[in-house]
Amino acid sequence: MFHREGSTILVISLISFISINLITNAIVNDNQQWIIYLVFGVTLLMFILIAQFFRNPKRNIVKNDDKVLSPVDGKVVAIEKVYEPEFLKEERIQVSIFMSPLNVHVTRYPVGGKVVFSKYHPGKFLVAWHPKSSEENERTTVVVETAKFGNVLFRQIAGAVARRIVNYAKKGEQAEQGSDFGFIKFGSRVDLFLPVDAEIKVELNQKVKGGESIISKVKK
Repeated sequence: MFHREGSTILVISLISFISINLITNAIVNDNQQWIIYLVFGVTLLMFILIAQFFRNPKRNIVKNDDKVLSPVDGKVVAIEKVYEPEFLKEERIQVSIFMSPLNVHVTRYPVGGKVVFSKYHPGKFLVAWHPKSSEENERTTVVVETAKFGNVLFRQIAGAVARRIVNYAKKGEQAEQGSDFGFIKFGSRVDLFLPVDAEIKVELNQKVKGGESIISKVKK
């Protein structure tokens, strides 16, 4: 299954690669058949790489108001106490998840509740692990009001390669935990800002899976 954001790119890529192979077959001499095989192999590999980037595998999502699920596939690259100045304006625990080009890039609601804030910010394209990328890169900020965690803020951040952030979240809508709220094309990261008393269930460098891995639980 592929994400809807990839449909146009996949169709254009397929048509382009077929055209390249047809042209190659038409102009290459019989004694240069290896060129035909080489072009076919390269274009097939490129199409597979593009297709895998837009894959949208089915996930076993277990909704639970006491838990925050990972919004994306990737690796935890930061767990730290920070001040969140845009909306929350207070100290929070920031959990950052970096996505390589090989990861699934669907972004999912980590919690369920009411969307109270959703904003797009144009910006730079620093590498996703740069300390200033959360503040200076192209990004979107979404805040969901929950019953157990209060307001949970999460941010899609573009990187040096990613140049297209898609965010479906709209203020006033109901967010369903684990459901698709957007997509980041070709790499980047997502930051979660959780209450300082939340129980963090992941560690640095841990690999997580969107919609399944538990990032945090309500502290009993």
